[in-house]
Amino acid sequence: MLLLPSIFFKEHMAQHASSKKRIRQALKLREANRYYKKSTRTAIKKLREMTEKSEAQAFLPGVIGMIDRLVRRSTWHKNKAANLKSSLTKHVGAIS
Repeated sequence: MLLLPSIFFKEHMAQHASSKKRIRQALKLREANRYYKKSTRTAIKKLREMTEKSEAQAFLPGVIGMIDRLVRRSTWHKNKAANLKSSLTKHVGAIS
C-alpha cells in the first residue's frame, strides 16, 4: 500500500472521496511508470555498452519489447520508440 504524506492532501485539498482516490491512483501509476521507464533506460544503456555481437543480438529483442511496452502504456511517444529501436538495431549491427 502506498502511503501518502499528509501534506499532499493539504496541498490539493481534495474534498470528495473520488478525488482522493484519483490522487492515490495517479501516484501509484506515476511510481509504476517511473519504474518501467528507468528499467528500460538502464537496459538501453547496458545494450549500448556491450561489445560482443552475439550477446547484444540476444539482448536486443528484450529491450525492443520493453520500449514497445512503454508505447502501449502511452508513457513514451511512438516516434521516440521508433527512433530508439532504429538506432539500437544499427548499433548492434555495427558491432564487430
